[in-house]
Amino acid sequence: MPTYNKLVRDKIPQIIEANGKTPHTRILSADEYQSVLRTKLREETEEYFQAANPQDALEELADMLEVIRALAGAQGASWEQLEAIRVKKAEARGGFEDRVYLIDVNED
Repeated sequence: MPTYNKLVRDKIPQIIEANGKTPHTRILSADEYQSVLRTKLREETEEYFQAANPQDALEELADMLEVIRALAGAQGASWEQLEAIRVKKAEARGGFEDRVYLIDVNED
C-alpha cells in the first residue's frame, strides 16, 4: 500500500474510490493547512522546473496558481485581494514583460 502523506486536490479521494481503491484521509487544522500548503508550493515549483515540455510546464504553473489561491484564502484574503496587490505593485514598479536584467548599480 503506497503512503503519500501529502495535500491533494479535493476530488482526489473520489477519483481513487472510482478506481476501486480506498483512500485514507484526514482534514488538516488551519495551522497544518498553511504549513502543508507551503510544502505543496515547493513541490509544484520543483515539478515546474523538471517539466519535460512546455505543456507540462503550463500544467505545473496552473497547479502553482491553485496552491497560491489556497494560500491567500488560508491567510484570510481573496484571490481578488491578492490580484489587487499584484496590480498595485505592477503599477508602481512594473512587471516582468520587458525582460530587464539588472547587472549592477554604480553608486557614484
